[in-house]
Amino acid sequence: MAKRIVLTGGGTAGHVTPHLSLIPRLKEAGYDIHYIGTENGIEHQMISAIPGITYHSVKSGKLRRYFSLQNFTDPFRVIWGAFQSMNLMRKLKPDVLFSKGGFVSVPVVVGAWLCRVPAVCHESDLTPGLANRICSKFAKKVATTFPECAKTLGDKGVFTGTPLRPELFQGSRAAGLAMAGFDGSKPVLLMTGGSLGAQSVNNCLRKALPDLLPHMDVLHLCGKGNLDSSLQDTKGYCQLEFLSAEMPDALAVADIVLSRAGSNTLSELLALQKPMLLVPYPLGASRGDQIENAKSYQKQGLARVLFQEDMTPETMRDGLLDLLRDRQTLLNTLADYPVKDGTDAVLGLIEEVQK
Repeated sequence: MAKRIVLTGGGTAGHVTPHLSLIPRLKEAGYDIHYIGTENGIEHQMISAIPGITYHSVKSGKLRRYFSLQNFTDPFRVIWGAFQSMNLMRKLKPDVLFSKGGFVSVPVVVGAWLCRVPAVCHESDLTPGLANRICSKFAKKVATTFPECAKTLGDKGVFTGTPLRPELFQGSRAAGLAMAGFDGSKPVLLMTGGSLGAQSVNNCLRKALPDLLPHMDVLHLCGKGNLDSSLQDTKGYCQLEFLSAEMPDALAVADIVLSRAGSNTLSELLALQKPMLLVPYPLGASRGDQIENAKSYQKQGLARVLFQEDMTPETMRDGLLDLLRDRQTLLNTLADYPVKDGTDAVLGLIEEVQK
């Protein structure tokens, strides 16, 4: 009889994308795969169309760190979601649950615990988010992207890295050059992460272009609706709103990368050994996880950091030119890092907790 696994996680793409790496491997291992998420969340958009996955919806409330009237009603949604999840667990009788975090994971992990279904959680950031801090109390193991996070979680924490999609490693530099219209005579800067909350980085990079383009070509993924028509014919500069299937080619052509400091992006750039200049979200725009992620990478010699409050066209220019000059030093450190792709380690944990 085939083993059955329930997956959960949502709220942002970062809480769903690692599942896309695990699902093909779980199918190969013969698992019957079910996913529990919210009815209208991004996880429903990303998962429900995948063949062979049965999607189930439950209620959930957002775990906010700020005042909102919904803070008075959402706990009841979480409780109701936990009862829904418990009923699903009784019906499905899964062998194991894997949770990637996000607010939807809380009622699902609690429901699994109530039905004695062993759970593995995964935390991408340097410190556990609120949802995973709650879920860790009900899980057998918590896989982590950062060794510091595993240490914080004690006996339950296991440093695994993040599961990565295999297609990321199949990009073509030649295809990337052709897509961008570059001739390959200069190194290429890729700016990614411009789709949400990165307008300040987009604008700063564009102001720095006159000082950068003599030294490098620039492939700028600026986000939907953020193209600048005045720069459309600038030699050595290619701007695109976003990439999907062609993203591996863009990564393959990049010699250095300018990016925000979201954990999934960092894991991909680390695995692909890309020297990076990170501009983390400032504290007022997030819980500070990107700042912690970036500081950890900088401390380990894996990246350089430019904090947004220090960002000007001049400091960005200097940071990118320094990165370009010192990239071999970073390449050596990136090559020596012990964990590149966490897929095998996470699958190992999923098997381990069932014993």
